[in-house]
Amino acid sequence: MPEYAKSQPAGFTNAIERVAIVGAGGTVGSHFVAALLKTGKHKVTALSRKDSSNTLPEGVLVAPIDYDDEATIVTALKGQQFFIITLSPTAPRDTHSKLVQAAAKAGVPYIMPNSYAGDIEQVKLGEEIMLGPVAQAYRDEINRLGMQWITVCCGFWYDYSLAGGEARFGFDFDKRSLTIYDDGNTKNSVSTLSQVGRAVTKVLSLKELPDDENDESLTVSAWLNNAVYVKSFVVNQNEIFESVKRVTGTSDIDWTVTHEATTKRYEDGLALVKTGNMTGFAKLLYARAFYPDDASDCSAKAHNKLLGLREESLDEATQVGVDMVKELQRRPERMAS
Repeated sequence: MPEYAKSQPAGFTNAIERVAIVGAGGTVGSHFVAALLKTGKHKVTALSRKDSSNTLPEGVLVAPIDYDDEATIVTALKGQQFFIITLSPTAPRDTHSKLVQAAAKAGVPYIMPNSYAGDIEQVKLGEEIMLGPVAQAYRDEINRLGMQWITVCCGFWYDYSLAGGEARFGFDFDKRSLTIYDDGNTKNSVSTLSQVGRAVTKVLSLKELPDDENDESLTVSAWLNNAVYVKSFVVNQNEIFESVKRVTGTSDIDWTVTHEATTKRYEDGLALVKTGNMTGFAKLLYARAFYPDDASDCSAKAHNKLLGLREESLDEATQVGVDMVKELQRRPERMAS
């Protein structure tokens, strides 16, 4: 049965005001925090390891936690209405479950799991990149513990992927080289980090529930146990290359361009992963998403207009990616995962 604000206990406020986040200082989480703080509608609490050196923006409440002491996580999550999980690729595998179990004990009703990716309905693609079953397990655990989830289907992070080395969008900016997958014409829907931050904030700034059975306005509850679909651009590698040349003031003569079949790149990456070499993971992930007959394009489902998200400039986003190159190079765990 649908829930309405009118039937809630006295004192109920029909808004998501208290948001907790793990990874608030990270590549993804920092954009979520910036967008949430900008609204002035949310009290943001960052769960942070006691030994963390991350600097968080003014206005964020910090709750120190110890992943080996569940009570510290439960305490940090008490009273929170929504919990966003963003984790580093190097986080121990049981970290997500520890956080979800603590959230259940703290009484948190809603969680955004650590699975920001392509369309959750593209099951075959999800299985072949190995992320689909993991994300499904995250969602299943949340439901099993009596909570509800909202996940984000945003495709690849555009700026991060551009900056993240040859294994991703094929660009090596130091060598001025580009590997084009197949003919470079297969399109993917991609999103900038800031656009996803805005989308999540738009959802969390809605009313939590409809006022009554006649209220047809957008609410957070409309996305419960479902996905928010987001896009910035629908582009192929050739279009990205044209944007890169415009932004960097270069031309074809400045770049070394090679072509490689997506199927070969996928198999090569998979072979590395099977030997325990995780440097192959990004290679298989991106190659598989650019398969011409089953690309990772969920743009037709995007909620951009529904949420009032603004149009973005491809060249501006490309500039952000180019500026991010040196930052990611200082973080070898990012480049290798």
